[in-house]
Amino acid sequence: MPRAPRVDVTPAPEPPHPEIRAAAESPRTHGALALAPGSLVWGPAGALPDERKLRHLVQALAEVLAGRRPPETVADRLTDRAYRDLVRAGRMIHASRPPFAGGVHIKEPRDGVIEMCALVHCGDRDHVLAVRLERRGVQWLCTDFETA
Repeated sequence: MPRAPRVDVTPAPEPPHPEIRAAAESPRTHGALALAPGSLVWGPAGALPDERKLRHLVQALAEVLAGRRPPETVADRLTDRAYRDLVRAGRMIHASRPPFAGGVHIKEPRDGVIEMCALVHCGDRDHVLAVRLERRGVQWLCTDFETA
């Protein structure tokens, strides 16, 4: 009697750096919204991102900058340098209530680059959050951010 073939499960690949590994292990429901699992991927190269997903990213970054979400939850959406800047920035948005990101204004200065800004409502004083994303293959990564 022939034996059935053995099927092995392929292990998931390791994340590229420890911060992403920590983010993958931590719950993704901190703050006002749960980020969809995985990185920011929108179809084939050249595909533009969905504005709703971009607003969710701005919302998550605003929550991190307000101290209401751990930075590890967005680590897979930032370059290493941008993630270090986010951790170093700490609490930059002082808010009397949880931040709420309004609609995003998106510009594409050149192919593979998106610059966007959004008004972040925080109670008594609103803030502006600007974010730059660059496409790496089919994935978009935040390379820089600024708030005022």
